[in-house]
Amino acid sequence: MRAKAAPRPGTWVSAVIVGLLVLALVNFLVTNPVLEWGTVATYILDVKVVQGVGWTLLVTVLAMVLGTVVALLAAVMRRSDNPVLRGVSWAYIFVFRGIPVYTQLVFWGLFTVIVPKLVVGVPFGPELLSFSTRDLLTAFWAAVIGLGLNEGAYLAEIIRSGLNSVDRGQTEASKALGMGNGKILRRIIVPQAMRVIVPPLGNETIGMLKTTSLVLAVPFTLDLTFATNGIANKLFTPIPLLIVAALWYLAITSVLMVGQYFLEKHFGRGFDDRTPVAPRRGSRSGRQAAVTRSGTTPHDPLPEVEL
Repeated sequence: MRAKAAPRPGTWVSAVIVGLLVLALVNFLVTNPVLEWGTVATYILDVKVVQGVGWTLLVTVLAMVLGTVVALLAAVMRRSDNPVLRGVSWAYIFVFRGIPVYTQLVFWGLFTVIVPKLVVGVPFGPELLSFSTRDLLTAFWAAVIGLGLNEGAYLAEIIRSGLNSVDRGQTEASKALGMGNGKILRRIIVPQAMRVIVPPLGNETIGMLKTTSLVLAVPFTLDLTFATNGIANKLFTPIPLLIVAALWYLAITSVLMVGQYFLEKHFGRGFDDRTPVAPRRGSRSGRQAAVTRSGTTPHDPLPEVEL
């Protein structure tokens, strides 16, 4: 039997309304003279803009690497039996999640004023070596450290939840086989936890890309947002250059989303597969499949047998 779908005029009416609204939006974007699409086309591949894209990507990658390493250490410390390690991890997460990222970046921009030099020597005794923080902590590295430490506080909870999603029995079985804690974490726990960690980690990476627009607080003045703002202030056309920055952010985000999709597919093997399962022999679906292969139907009469 072929079931005929019931008519749903409301669905078609809604589709027509949404289509008209989309056409109206496209017409507004194309015909609005304030947007100045010619200026957008001129500066979309400007040298300073492309350099800003490169610096933005570099800050994003380094900050995410730093944040991931710090988050993994903090998550492992939160799972430790040592109360000192748990307390330090909790304090780090509490402080860096509780302070706005812009305030943290301003702090790291003023770090060379707060700590003018680093000293290596005997406590309360003579100094052996000293380094000027102005020579070590440039605006670029201050931005990377500030963003990375802030991101690590959020990723620590994501990684901890992923590690806790693995059944405790696997750890006990691994210990029964003589494996150490480090090897269990590296070979058993982390590979399975990645299925849970990767989706929010991808979201945090996209969020980090957009958060780099705040590095002016350090101040770091080579990122994409600062480059487009500089051109806009020079031409007195802020809106077209905002569109340029938005298009670049959308393009980079699209690439990151594609990479996240393949990572989720890789670590979700065995869990998220949608391949059909073969029917068991003896079940109703199995009998139906056998009848179909034999060329008969369930309603065919049994063959006559002559004695």
